[in-house]
Amino acid sequence: MEPLTLAFLVTLGAGLATGIGSLLAFLQREPSKKFLAFMLGLSAGVMLYVSMIEIFQKAVKSLMEATGSYETGYIWATVGFFGGFIVISIIDYFIDHFYHPGHNHLETDSTLHEKDDIDIDDKTMMRTGLFMALAIGIHNFPEGLATFMATLQEPGLGLAFAFAIAIHNIPEGIAVSIPIYQATKSKAKAFWYSLVSGFAEPVGALVGFFLLSQFIDDYFFGVVFAGVAGIMVYISLDELLPSARRIDHHLPIVGVFCGMVIMALSLILFMV
Repeated sequence: MEPLTLAFLVTLGAGLATGIGSLLAFLQREPSKKFLAFMLGLSAGVMLYVSMIEIFQKAVKSLMEATGSYETGYIWATVGFFGGFIVISIIDYFIDHFYHPGHNHLETDSTLHEKDDIDIDDKTMMRTGLFMALAIGIHNFPEGLATFMATLQEPGLGLAFAFAIAIHNIPEGIAVSIPIYQATKSKAKAFWYSLVSGFAEPVGALVGFFLLSQFIDDYFFGVVFAGVAGIMVYISLDELLPSARRIDHHLPIVGVFCGMVIMALSLILFMV
């Protein structure tokens, strides 16, 4: 098989794992609210752990190699992290006003202690799902490029990297599909949204190879990965966990723990 074809197929397979996650989420006929709360917490745990332990560290390493200094690389990674955090918060502000004009977060959150089980409206669930799809798409874009380039240079390393990414993408697919299903009541729509978010992997590979290959360096990877880490932390803390807590008070933290354990084990298992 041609190296380019192999690299693309490997990257495509890693990206489509989000669809596997979506299918796993719907093994139940009707996902329960408690299952939703647990999975939102699990997804937050996955995103928080992978952002702070893996993605941010990759950013520091890339920028350290680019600048020749750990301190300088760490500073630029920190700037990129908070830059991503600010960018997604601005996007959140405009989307929030579009879906909920005049909405008061404090008023909504104050109801947490009034009931043990609180419904979340469909628009909020849809927004959560779309945010997840956006974050995962942005996150998968540079990962797809990295997988593609690694497979071209060393197929064995690329395959190992793609397999690790595929494991990461499965719970991410769950994180997209569950809230979108709750909003639309359509398993087909939820599946396709999660699958599309995974297509950012092969798109990143193609764009990188045909358009950006002359400009990609350690600076590029470092800044992008740091920004993605900031975006994923923001979404976990501002969207996933608050939504999960409005459904159930106790299961979200169990999900967070399980998500972090899954990510920790996968990173240990696929160290290369």
